[in-house]
Amino acid sequence: MSLKDSQDFTVSGNRAPRGATGTEAKPSTPIRKPKPPKPENAVTIGVSARVLFNMETEQHIYEQQGLEEYIRYQVEHEAQPFSPGPAFSFVKALEAVNAQLRELYPESEELFDVVLMTNNHAYVGLRLINTINHHQLFIERFCMTGGNSPIGYLKAYHTNLYLSADPVKVREALEEGIAAATMFTPEKMTEVSETQLRVAFDGDAVLFSDESERIYKAHGLDKFFEHEKAHENKLLDHGPLKGFLEALGKLQKKFYGKGQRMECPIRTYLVTARSAASSGTRALKTLRSWGLEIDEALFLAGAPKGPMLEKIRPHIFFDDQMFHVEGAAEMGTVACHVPYGVAQRVTKREMNGRENPSAPK
Repeated sequence: MSLKDSQDFTVSGNRAPRGATGTEAKPSTPIRKPKPPKPENAVTIGVSARVLFNMETEQHIYEQQGLEEYIRYQVEHEAQPFSPGPAFSFVKALEAVNAQLRELYPESEELFDVVLMTNNHAYVGLRLINTINHHQLFIERFCMTGGNSPIGYLKAYHTNLYLSADPVKVREALEEGIAAATMFTPEKMTEVSETQLRVAFDGDAVLFSDESERIYKAHGLDKFFEHEKAHENKLLDHGPLKGFLEALGKLQKKFYGKGQRMECPIRTYLVTARSAASSGTRALKTLRSWGLEIDEALFLAGAPKGPMLEKIRPHIFFDDQMFHVEGAAEMGTVACHVPYGVAQRVTKREMNGRENPSAPK
């Protein structure tokens, strides 16, 4: 989903056209790819086609000319690969981590596994496969549902995280108990590391429950501080993305076990509007009680998150408030909205960007 209706995908200042790279993908079999892990052993990331690739041109055809013309166009252009979308760098970083894990643990299946989740028709499958081979992505599992919602398949794929441009589908996934977020395309994407996966999380209503945020919304900042002080030894309940952080931590420990704590290719960040002295204790004690390690904890005391994220350069940032998502995207960060908790409201921008439930994704 774009934060602006008329914006292109940008990487390192180079503007790419909407939809395709301008070159033809070779449909021949690509270089040999590693065998995918069994779903029950993997950390599975479900991504929609429209966040992995830039499909704006095709979406406009669907909206203006209908499904049959959309399918015809896709078939006619199936040798022309899509250009990268906002999730592309994140997926490449996952694969970079996998490469290092395979070197350290050749027989282990504790790896990231990416599943392309789309309600596109199988007619479009060839173009998606050609694009994946063109970009040398290691994606072997597809879920193409022909106009139906893919949400019902997420648990069958053992999905740990689902990323989509459709806020309706994201809410459905969260209701099923699956970590999910709506991904947005910044106008200019900050260049990110090719060797270290960096994932940044907000705290309340993302890693933690929205208990404290409810106090703040109902009674104001002073009561929030009083509440946190009085309950600093009471652990916060878990939020929708706690499980994904746990999965990241499990893979981090595999590197620690080989003496590579400082060289670990996975780095996690807590970027929260909380104040450290006034309300940070409870957050840190909760993480410790869960046995989870955050590499860096940034307590901003209400300051904007965008400038800090610009310095971190994460592949992905999760927040429950659109204000912070928009601020991060304006600074070039790929930001994802987690529609959970008391802060939720349907913004005008989200309503304008909401997809047709049957539209290809």
